[in-house]
Order: sequence, then structure tokens, then C-alpha cells
Amino acid sequence: MPTVKLITYTPNPEKIVASAAKLCYSKQGIEGLMDNLTEEKTKSFIRMLMGMGHQSPIEHVSFTFGIEGVSRSFLAQMTRHRIASYSVQSQRYVPLNQMEYVVPPNIAQIPEALEIYNEAMEKTRESYERLSRILKQKHEEEFLEEGMEPKKASSSAEKKAIEDARFVLPNACETKMVVTMNARSLLNFFNLRCCTRAQWEIRDVAIMMLKEVKKVAPLLFMDAGPSCVRGTCSEGRMSCQRALEMRDFFKSL
Repeated sequence: MPTVKLITYTPNPEKIVASAAKLCYSKQGIEGLMDNLTEEKTKSFIRMLMGMGHQSPIEHVSFTFGIEGVSRSFLAQMTRHRIASYSVQSQRYVPLNQMEYVVPPNIAQIPEALEIYNEAMEKTRESYERLSRILKQKHEEEFLEEGMEPKKASSSAEKKAIEDARFVLPNACETKMVVTMNARSLLNFFNLRCCTRAQWEIRDVAIMMLKEVKKVAPLLFMDAGPSCVRGTCSEGRMSCQRALEMRDFFKSL
């Protein structure tokens, strides 16, 4: 099961956004920009921005998440969101002898399917470990022949071995990452990935991320979620036809 933690975020995110909006719409200079920005004025500026669709001021605040227990398949989808920063656990530098993997719920619900799936993962783990051992032995011998000190030869050989052995690892393999997005990118992410038509794993993570940011910036994300939360569904004929249910769900997060 995925784990999502909001590691850090821009302090006073809603006040920062309100100050940027204030600069856009008033004669106020930089000095004193934050002065007299009461809670009510902050709310007013943010509601005005969201109502107008003027989202550039919300790019000034960002949120950093730690995400783990997700698959490499998830990673491929996540990194399509390009206005973001990613740091991902490396299969090149981190040995995966105790390979953890994600089990899709539909497979987990069928004993026969789950048995086949687990067997495939075990065979992959064994293949990875065998390849790692064979390659490490070859590289270590070469490094020793070149005169490398034994301890360094062993560690260098392991790194070089897993660099190639990782090619047998599946999409199901678990990974960990740190992700940073600004608020505008997050709204776009939630719009696409909180939708019922999104793939189940990234949808689960998107909802967890939305819960986290709502705790610290409820006004910025009060209407966040799929397009049906704010109006009509953008999926056209592919709509799930559950707009009312989705509105209730995301408003109550």
C-alpha cells in the first residue's frame, strides 16, 4: 500500500499567494506587501484568483512529498508531470536482493491469479540475484587483476553487476521517491489523476497527496480534484456518470 507524507512546504502558502495577487491588482510596492494581509483579506484574494482562473500567483508556493510503496509502473506515469522535481531510489546503486513488489488489487482478490503473480515475482527475484552474483564475480576478478584493493574491488563489482542485473526487474518492483510541485502543477495533477478514469495506483496516491495539502492550504485546494468537482466532466462519452458522488467525496476530504 502506498505511503504519502508531506515533508515540507512554503510557509504561510496562502498568504504568499495573496501577496502576489495583491501586487498584481494594486499600486502597492514591494515594501509592505505583506502588511495588513489579514486572514479575511487573504481569503478574499484567493477566492478572487480561483474564481477568475488567474493561477500564476499560486506558482509561488510549493509542496514536497515523500512517497513509497509504489511501483515502477507508477513512476513512469508520475514523471509525465514535467513541471515538478523528482528524486527516486536508484536501482543502479541500491541492491534489491529482498525485492518488494506491488500487487494490483484485482490480482490480490483472485487466489489463482495471486499465486501465479507471486510465482512470477519470486522467479524474477531469483534471476536478479543469480545475475548479480555471476556478474559481480566476473567484475571482481577483473578489478583484482587490475590491482584494485580487495574491499574496493568487491564494492565496485557489486555496483557494476546490479547496473545490468536490474534489467530483469518488473514494473511491479517497489520504489521510493521525493516529489516537489508548485500549487498550480498540483491542481493540474489532481484534475487528471483524481479522476475515476485514472489508473488505480496513481489515483490512490493523488488522493493521499490532496488530503495532505488540504491540511495546510485548504483554500488553495478547496475545489481540487477531477473536473466534475468544479463543473462538468471533461471526459465526454468516457464519463463515469458519478459527478454528484465525486463532488461529495472530494469536498469531504
